[in-house]
Amino acid sequence: MNESEFGGPSVGVEEEFLLVDPVSGVPSLRNERVASCARAAGLALQLELSQCQVETNSPVCHDSDSLRDRLLEMRKVAAAAAMREGCRLVATGTPMVGPPRMPISNSDRYREMESRFGIVSTEQAVCGCHVHVDVPDRELAVQVCNHVRPWLPTILALGANSSVNRGVDSGFESWRSVLWSRWPGSGPPPLFDSAEHYGRTVAAFVDAGVLMDERMVYWDIRPSCHLPTVEVRVADVQPTVDQAVLIATLVRALVMTSIRAVEAGEPPPRVPLEVLRAANWLAARDGLVGRALDPWTARPAAAGDLLAALVAHVRDSLDELGEHDRVTRSLEWVWRSGTGADWQRRMLVELGDPARVVELAAARTLCEQERVTD
Repeated sequence: MNESEFGGPSVGVEEEFLLVDPVSGVPSLRNERVASCARAAGLALQLELSQCQVETNSPVCHDSDSLRDRLLEMRKVAAAAAMREGCRLVATGTPMVGPPRMPISNSDRYREMESRFGIVSTEQAVCGCHVHVDVPDRELAVQVCNHVRPWLPTILALGANSSVNRGVDSGFESWRSVLWSRWPGSGPPPLFDSAEHYGRTVAAFVDAGVLMDERMVYWDIRPSCHLPTVEVRVADVQPTVDQAVLIATLVRALVMTSIRAVEAGEPPPRVPLEVLRAANWLAARDGLVGRALDPWTARPAAAGDLLAALVAHVRDSLDELGEHDRVTRSLEWVWRSGTGADWQRRMLVELGDPARVVELAAARTLCEQERVTD
């Protein structure tokens, strides 16, 4: 996984999905059965917190084409396993229909989470897209997180895919991020002086019972506790594979750009945590179509302008990866067709039937971008 050999750090993506009833669209509590069926087909699905959720983990990839192929393949195998067990796989950040609470998956860890965190656990059937980028040195990883953190609201706005929740328009582009913010150690992270500072802070939270362990560090970006990576976990699960690849490519380029800044001795932007939290909240509400908060100035801005600034910021890294044209085309597609959240809201208005929107979202989950229609 040498960077010079492969033209940039490796990347991997974790995608969380909902299982739903094929008629009603209500979450289906069959993740163990679906995972067993997928295992027989050669795919290891992870069980998530709620019984209506599964997760795929891509292999290490060195370019967007291979990442796209792997994500599409895993979605297809997982969807086929779901169908064999009488349900459907859907890439949406929150359930569009169904009750607010879901039973916890059968594991000692998840039962302990339910015992400690109560209703926060049972109302947590939410699905994200987590991007891992290779940064094997933990000290460097912490500093990269410091440099990336001001861009997290922009990634959140681009990756919003949970506007419809429990049969109604939530009023937010990413309702998932609002629900997710109830966990301790969630949202944008603070600045850390060093890996030691990071570790000391996490240890204090664990000692106080705020977190069960380091795995419960749910900040929007973090050094992975089990992989030599930086993990960006701010986006909703994406409605199509191509949108997931777009998020992953921008994150990969952003990490590359941040590594260069750290190695050049550039200090990280000293954006106050309260400003980032406000920017995140506004990104969750308005996505790409409304107002945004510029983290550097704490003043109103257009979300589209901040996205353009992000692309300009990582231009050199995108050129090095040979990905600038792909990213440009994908963003043009998003501006024409909307984010997943825009699509959900539009379909709910046009159809007036949340179950029908779920059905179309399930079909979209397996679509390639150029074949996606409204």
